[in-house]
Amino acid sequence: MEKLKEKINKGAHNLIYPFDQIPNPGKMLKVADGVYWVRMSLPFALNHINLWVLEDGDEWVIVDTGVASAEIKSNWRKCFSEDMKSRKVNKVIVTHLHPDHVGLAGWISRKFSAPLYMSRSEYLMCRVLVGDTGREAPDEGMDLYRGAGFNKVQLDSYAERFGGFGRAVSKLPDNYRRLRDKEIIKIGKYDWEVVVGSGHCPEHVCLYSKQLKLLISGDQVLPKISSNVSVFPTEPLSNPLEDWLDSCHYIKERVPNDVLILPAHNEPFRGLHERLNSLINGHEKNLERLLDLCKEPKRAIDVFSVLFKRTISDDVLLMATGESIAHLNCLLMRNLINSDKDENGVIYYKKV
Repeated sequence: MEKLKEKINKGAHNLIYPFDQIPNPGKMLKVADGVYWVRMSLPFALNHINLWVLEDGDEWVIVDTGVASAEIKSNWRKCFSEDMKSRKVNKVIVTHLHPDHVGLAGWISRKFSAPLYMSRSEYLMCRVLVGDTGREAPDEGMDLYRGAGFNKVQLDSYAERFGGFGRAVSKLPDNYRRLRDKEIIKIGKYDWEVVVGSGHCPEHVCLYSKQLKLLISGDQVLPKISSNVSVFPTEPLSNPLEDWLDSCHYIKERVPNDVLILPAHNEPFRGLHERLNSLINGHEKNLERLLDLCKEPKRAIDVFSVLFKRTISDDVLLMATGESIAHLNCLLMRNLINSDKDENGVIYYKKV
């Protein structure tokens, strides 16, 4: 295992990327005392995920796991036998419920008889979504996307794709160890403080070590992309964007700017507060542009141009629509727009 050497490598938003090397699949790179970086491939447009292995005496703790795929299992086996020296894993910590993070948590947990650590909302919501696997699309989902402006072909596509969540997640343990905000977990020589955010998911766990000046941020803080913040059929009137903005402010208060951020995607970086300010300002500017667009009535699918730089293709339509509704719901909760449903169930939003 090689230790990465830090250097100054400036990127956008005044962020500093201190490492010019990334680990190969199945290998670990040391980023700090007792902290190792693992990268696995993903079968998505976002084609990789960063996972973290922490030394705990003569044993290991794994933070996030990758999707349940034969390729990632094979790379983990290589990692277990070589760089991890066949030593026991005693904890599997999952930042949140998405399959690229929780996918192999059950498999690793069973392999080592290691308990699963998650926040309560993430564990329970994950169990619910896995339970949807193979079900027909619910009427509530069809209503949400019909209201957003989907045509019949798009509604049929949603119905065909519904229930696929559990195919990328190995069976979860039937019990878990709950993680709470501000809780301290002792791992090896170091204390790791739980910092909980929301918006991207209900109760996202980050891990902060004051001694090492490190934050394992999962998807809560990413350096180059903004995490998806969406409304889903289970909670159509929710306001996850306000939760997300509140969480950005909260993390800025809890964690100092001089820490090294270990994100789930892209590369480790420094400049936490600059990045949080950029995320906050970016969403607020999007809300301003959206409000201006809604001088005339708009459906959720009519507002992509002010929220996204790319053209929205069918493969990301659900994600983009969920994020559009999140922004519209935020304006609704701020009493800046009204909504009106027509006789076909389509919802139009207009500035007050």
